[in-house]
Amino acid sequence: MWLFIAFVAVPLIEITLFVQIGGAIGLGWTLVTVIITAILGTYFVRSQGLATLARLQSSFSDMDDPTEPLVHGAMILFAGALLLTPGFFTDAVGFALMVPAFRTFMFQILRNRIKIHNISAGPGMHQPGYQPEHQHPGDVIDGEFEEVPVDETDGRPSGWTRH
Repeated sequence: MWLFIAFVAVPLIEITLFVQIGGAIGLGWTLVTVIITAILGTYFVRSQGLATLARLQSSFSDMDDPTEPLVHGAMILFAGALLLTPGFFTDAVGFALMVPAFRTFMFQILRNRIKIHNISAGPGMHQPGYQPEHQHPGDVIDGEFEEVPVDETDGRPSGWTRH
């Protein structure tokens, strides 16, 4: 239902703003303003997107939760679509999403409405302090292995072990 309302309300708002602003500043300046906001929006999407991509890569390398940089990236992508769409209302929303503080505020609202679960890949996670549920600190797991012989076809070790 909300999507239907948005598809009806947004064009009506845009048409109203075009008529009001076009009547106040003229058709030529209205078109110039729309083109300039699209160019500025492209620049901001690129710069903000690259910064967010760097934060995302940093969170992956540091084994941190990548949720926030991913959400910021999605908001920047959505803002880019809004800024390339001709209109004053969509430009206002798009430029608001370009402000990192506004994106953080929106992320907090989304985070409060959505229940987030952490997912792990199982034993072997290389995170500081990681302990499997059935293992207590100080437990030692003993095992034996034997190196699999070198593959006769290419001369390199296989990397597999036998238990």
